[in-house]
Amino acid sequence: MSGEDRTGSLAPLRVSYEDDPRVVRSAGTEDYALHVAPRTWRSGRVSLLMAWYAFASAMFWLIVGATVSLAVGTRDTLIGLGLSIIAYSVFGTLLGRHAARTGISSALFSRALFGYLGAAVAPLIVGATALYYAVFEGSVVAEVFHQYTGWGNIQIWYLIVAAYSIPIVIGGVRTWLDKLNGVLLPFYYIGLTVAVVWTIVVNGYSNDWLTAGPVDPQANFYAPGWVFAFSVYMGVWIMKPFTWDYARLAKTADATFHKWLTFGPLFYTLTLGVNAVVGIFLAHSLTAGTTLTELSAVQAIVGLTGIFGVALVWVSQTRINTANYYLASINAESFFARVFRIRLPRRVWVVLAGVAVFALMLTNAISYLLKALQWQGVVVVAWVAIALVYLAFARRDRRPSEEFEFRPGRVPAFNVVGLGSWLVASMTGIVMVEAGGSFGATWAPPFAFVIAGVLYAIGRYLTGERHVRLIRPHDPRFEVDDPWEARVECASCERSYIAQEMDRNPATPGHAPICGECGSNDNAYLRAAYAEARTVPTTPVAVDAAPKAPEPRA
Repeated sequence: MSGEDRTGSLAPLRVSYEDDPRVVRSAGTEDYALHVAPRTWRSGRVSLLMAWYAFASAMFWLIVGATVSLAVGTRDTLIGLGLSIIAYSVFGTLLGRHAARTGISSALFSRALFGYLGAAVAPLIVGATALYYAVFEGSVVAEVFHQYTGWGNIQIWYLIVAAYSIPIVIGGVRTWLDKLNGVLLPFYYIGLTVAVVWTIVVNGYSNDWLTAGPVDPQANFYAPGWVFAFSVYMGVWIMKPFTWDYARLAKTADATFHKWLTFGPLFYTLTLGVNAVVGIFLAHSLTAGTTLTELSAVQAIVGLTGIFGVALVWVSQTRINTANYYLASINAESFFARVFRIRLPRRVWVVLAGVAVFALMLTNAISYLLKALQWQGVVVVAWVAIALVYLAFARRDRRPSEEFEFRPGRVPAFNVVGLGSWLVASMTGIVMVEAGGSFGATWAPPFAFVIAGVLYAIGRYLTGERHVRLIRPHDPRFEVDDPWEARVECASCERSYIAQEMDRNPATPGHAPICGECGSNDNAYLRAAYAEARTVPTTPVAVDAAPKAPEPRA
């Protein structure tokens, strides 16, 4: 198809079937953070696996398992851990599959859940969480190097760690992060094996760690120990929106591979299971009689194995921080572009993330960061519940993922059902965390999950798609033969993006085409789009008149 005017008075579309070279150059660092990732930009299966497996090597996972085991004992920890692996795998593969089909980030997908303006806080939550984890993991590297070398003060090491982390995250997933993490991945597991074997050689081996009970048998968690363990791992469901942000770069043809290996059972068995078991073993072998913290555990490893321990910590923390900085930067780019209309390249946000990480390290802010992560944990759990219910309704209505609506002029400013469910569930969870004591610590994430899911399901059942999408005429997706292959030139930025993300601007003569990023920054377009939607009757015929997802071209 060419630029033929198929709609009478509408301005003709300038259509091509090749990527815009300017867009491709930008995507080398941006990874289409504010756009739909076209099929030509999707990562190979091994490439994406290597980039995603950066999350598998955080010392954080060792300490979570070890800490929970000291609270409820090894047996209950392993039961809760097994259930968590199942839940993480099921939800991860489900969200990952839909992310690959949509090609949009978790920030853009959140528009379908909460509305264009209502979703603004979603990238803030995801990006801030990634930033906080970068502070934790970077602090570990700095402390280990400071302890091992005895040189300088800790502030200098904070600066060094933040500074060297910035350049290695400038490139996108498929241009650099996959290669770096692919090279470092074997060294992490080699180092972990060396730490375990060395511990056994020096201290001997005993099965006592497998049967160890809680340190305080009188502690009351208001639930069986395995429920507490499962709830703790629910608090780290930030991995679900993280999954979405990586899986959007997957090829749909690789769905089975990613289901089992990248975002499913293999990954979570290694990330949660293996790390937790090693953490429990090391906690009982190296840190007995001391307070277990992330720092005390790695100090014990370094004290035992010397330079090998230092190398293990550097590899593990460098790998995980590539993911933390990447997610912090793409979500910061999305948040500030939408809320403050500040449009900066992702490489700038990487630098600003590094500055923020260094500044937070200097404040010694671990205590209030932990509290912030508890709050964000229940907020994210509520997001996951709403996302899953949304997908369930889409399945019921037989609506393919490719038809999910996220364009700024075709979703309402606020989705009352989604936003209300999220706020009520999140506030309930936060109150439980703050005022519920041990009961709240155990039950806040499950309560937030159930409340969010039930409220959203009831609201969707009663209102249908009234708060999900705006019904407007003149959709560029209808005007091309394949909205996933046809590139349409945006009249505002004069760059071409796939028709899947394009809209027509009712504020311009002839309803000129406009891309998703430009639409997000054009108040006249948004006002005109909302006004146009009010003139169109919301009928079952209009709602169902969505473009059908085309088959991928060979």
